[in-house]
Amino acid sequence: MTRLRPAVVAFDVNETLLDLAPVRATLVEAGQPESLLGTVFARTLLTGFAATVVGDWCSFRDAFDSALAQESPLPADTRATVLDAFAELSPHPDVEPALRRLTEAGVRVVTLSHGSPGVAQAGLARGGLTPLVAATLTSEAIRAWKPAREVYLWAAGRCEVAPERLALVASHGWDVLGAQRAGLTGAWFPRSERVYPAVYEAPHVQADDLLGAVEGLLALPA
Repeated sequence: MTRLRPAVVAFDVNETLLDLAPVRATLVEAGQPESLLGTVFARTLLTGFAATVVGDWCSFRDAFDSALAQESPLPADTRATVLDAFAELSPHPDVEPALRRLTEAGVRVVTLSHGSPGVAQAGLARGGLTPLVAATLTSEAIRAWKPAREVYLWAAGRCEVAPERLALVASHGWDVLGAQRAGLTGAWFPRSERVYPAVYEAPHVQADDLLGAVEGLLALPA
């Protein structure tokens, strides 16, 4: 199937757009190693994915807290402080030019997360990017986690476009795979995940950086 230039581009939030450095710093201040965040984040995703697969649900905050309790000796009040650091996230330096490139090309920009409501809004506002984003969507509204098919189709419905006219940009291969299986156009670039998983179908667009991913989408036929 020939992929078309999207009318709307959705962006994953955590890591793709927003830098998790404040969360990592809070863990270090609590006496934990810098590497702990990667371990906890992976367990958080596992928790949420498993709940969605079996027809259950939990919030990102609860899943992260559970994962942190499993992987560290931190008491509940310290874990709450770590979780509150998600409200302090800021965009990576390459985000502003990428979002501006799309809006100047007449393409709507939204965010699509399964994270806690307000995290994307706060991060975008901190970076002065709110005017560039038409909507901030979180699948907590439908009690499901990406990469479940229903999340991407719900997002397309919210954006009032057919799935094939919605693209998903993410630095996580599992997210791009989920989007493509739901009929969206997927675009991947490396961030914390340096290599696209070879066991997945190839992304429709792959680039060395975020702006390259955006340019790849804009180069698709109208």
